Amino acid sequence: MPQFKHVNVPEGDRIEVKDGRPQVGDRPIIGLMRGDGIGLDITPVMKDVVGAAVEKAYGGKREIAWCPIYVGLEGLQRYGTEFPDEALEAIRYVKVAIKGPFTTPIGEETHVCLHCAHQQNHPAPCDNCGKEDGVTERFRSINVRLRQALDLFACVRPVRYFQGVPAPNKYAEKVNFVIFRENTEDVYAGYDFEKGSEVATAVIDLIKEKTGRQIRPDSGIGIKPISVTGTKRLVRSAIRWAIQNNLPSVTLVHKGNIMKFTEGSFCKWGYEVAVEEFREHFVTEKELWSEHNGTMPEGKILIKDRIADSIFQQIQTRPAEYSVLAVPNLNGDYLSDAAIALVGGLGLGPGANIGEECAIFEATHGTAPKYTGQDKVNPGSLLLSSVMMLDHIGWKEASALIVRGIERAIRDGHVTYDLERLMKAEGRQDVTKVSCSGFGKAVIERMD
Repeated sequence: MPQFKHVNVPEGDRIEVKDGRPQVGDRPIIGLMRGDGIGLDITPVMKDVVGAAVEKAYGGKREIAWCPIYVGLEGLQRYGTEFPDEALEAIRYVKVAIKGPFTTPIGEETHVCLHCAHQQNHPAPCDNCGKEDGVTERFRSINVRLRQALDLFACVRPVRYFQGVPAPNKYAEKVNFVIFRENTEDVYAGYDFEKGSEVATAVIDLIKEKTGRQIRPDSGIGIKPISVTGTKRLVRSAIRWAIQNNLPSVTLVHKGNIMKFTEGSFCKWGYEVAVEEFREHFVTEKELWSEHNGTMPEGKILIKDRIADSIFQQIQTRPAEYSVLAVPNLNGDYLSDAAIALVGGLGLGPGANIGEECAIFEATHGTAPKYTGQDKVNPGSLLLSSVMMLDHIGWKEASALIVRGIERAIRDGHVTYDLERLMKAEGRQDVTKVSCSGFGKAVIERMD
């Protein structure tokens, strides 16, 4: 085992990965990153709910050994940096981790406070909260750096409706699909060159020389790479998910009608993976009509593709037709948030970032620092991400208990302030507003 400075690895079973699957003992060691802001509130609730579900499902025969890993504010306080190398080393060692939200600077100021997310143009103390141990120089997104450093190429976002949650779409109850968003290419690996810069000018001149096409000389230039390697491993993961979960279809989402050799190639290479590696499991949409008269053969999965702008319409009007969607990075970013909005908002949106070796499960919302320490916010996103984590390690009995507890807590109207407000606005009166920890207790009480 590596020698860590601040990470204390508990006694337990180290997870190993074999043939792409985690090998898990009865006391797996799982990394825990608390997060900034409301991570202080939601992460302990998640631990309590997971502990209760595991105990109830396995009667004490199984247990998670939590291994705290320090990133963000906790990393800054211990290592002097928000993104310590030791955290990456620890995640590589334990293989599976779950995290709360982290502060991401969005302005142009030189410094940011990880307590309250205030940005300013000088070091500590913070002009907003007055604290001196949370101000650091601005930095790139911790979430993105984790994905890139650990090669977590698949951003996995299940989207489903929970009965009783006010939702803007009349077909919300039919929404139940999983988005596989490519996590390392496209705009994440792209380059952006300022108008008039040497590189932007050179690219414009090169395109004119080689193709005869004229780009306005006062243009900024962006380059977005999409590779065979990145595409095929993402689509491979999406197909495996569909097979393992007995889902009826995989849809490749792209803008290949315009960008033929990036987005269009994503579609082409995706079909190649299905044909080369999973042929016995699939029929294409063309084959469905030319060989099967539009009737799906028993035991087969349909593979199809849709143009990106079309899919935004179809998930609203025909959501039941989709079960797994594989998408390049930028379109997947838009699609994920739009899909969650269909079923009532980001508060109940789980997420995972999964690679060949490591997997990190996460709350998909921000740090909401104004609510930090108030025991107020909805922990649903992190709870549902823990469901994904338990499924990932094969503990589906425990994950099912958490889902059942959430369903029943919402059904009974025991919800946090955000859902309470929406439910009452729709005319429901039998709603009890509970705290963040109160929602966790409501979930635990409703597990069978």
